[in-house]
Amino acid sequence: MDGERGDTTRHTRSLTRRTAVKTVVGGLTAAVAGCMDGGTESKPDPIDLSGGKEDDQGGMIIGNHAGPNGQIFYRDESPAGHDNPAWFHTLSMGLFPYYFDKRRQGWEAVAIYVTDYSSVDYELHEESGKTYVSTYTAADTFGDAYEMTYVVESDVDGGMGPDLLPFSERAGADSFVAEYGGSTVEFDDVTSEWLAGYLRS
Repeated sequence: MDGERGDTTRHTRSLTRRTAVKTVVGGLTAAVAGCMDGGTESKPDPIDLSGGKEDDQGGMIIGNHAGPNGQIFYRDESPAGHDNPAWFHTLSMGLFPYYFDKRRQGWEAVAIYVTDYSSVDYELHEESGKTYVSTYTAADTFGDAYEMTYVVESDVDGGMGPDLLPFSERAGADSFVAEYGGSTVEFDDVTSEWLAGYLRS
């Protein structure tokens, strides 16, 4: 009987230690998962870019020109003259060059938003023999830049000429290409070298 009681005690202690180890490991796993999901830090929402805001790359008034607009929020840094985000009236000559330059300086972007042409009823208009796509500044017309498909090399320009026209729905981008020519790229395809070649073409 004493031997059986001793075995039971050892077994109970073993289960208790095993349970404790499982609890600790489970807690660590949850903590790691929380870190991988970005913890409790929330991504800032896009803002309205109307009201005479000047492009942080070139000084042009946002909303006065055709084509996509964009905004970048940075961690521990902000653009000259105002709080986050940095804002732009063009992607090819504004947002992307600024983004590449600040990344070389060690700035960390926490959110990048661009006009989402899948979310608006965009219009095209002709001027001086060229076709331009409409522009939007309201906060709800922006989408996550990393998730967009961009139309490039089409017959439709932005405010400063060739631009990258973002669509959150791939089908919308493909339909645009089918009608107005060009091809598509993803965010990670756009490097400073690629952009320089695109603007030269």
